[in-house]
Amino acid sequence: VQLQASGGGLVQAGGSLRLSCVAPKNIFSSSAMGWFRQAPGKRRELVATFTRGGSSTNYADSVKGRFTISSDNAKNTVTLQMNSLEPEDTAVYYCAARSNGVSGAVYYTATAYDYWGQGTLVTVSS
Repeated sequence: VQLQASGGGLVQAGGSLRLSCVAPKNIFSSSAMGWFRQAPGKRRELVATFTRGGSSTNYADSVKGRFTISSDNAKNTVTLQMNSLEPEDTAVYYCAARSNGVSGAVYYTATAYDYWGQGTLVTVSS
């Protein structure tokens, strides 16, 4: 099972990008969804997540107020809107799904997620 991520690219500092991730319907409807990122030489870190059912969202401190995670249930899509981008946001971004999670539970670690997209590169120039 693959999640299909898209939307990365090169942008100047202060600019915006929108990442999208499409999941199979049966996975999307039963999963907590998240976006992670991994910069060169660093471990994969959580950027944003929402709980199964979309009742709650959570963000890394470094992106609060700049990034927004949302979902389109009709299209089985989760989106990450990234504004006021900084060079420190440069990384490969991955969408992930935690299937059959507890409704309302927040999953912070990469190991908690079952399905992953292929990654999309975001490069922010100074």
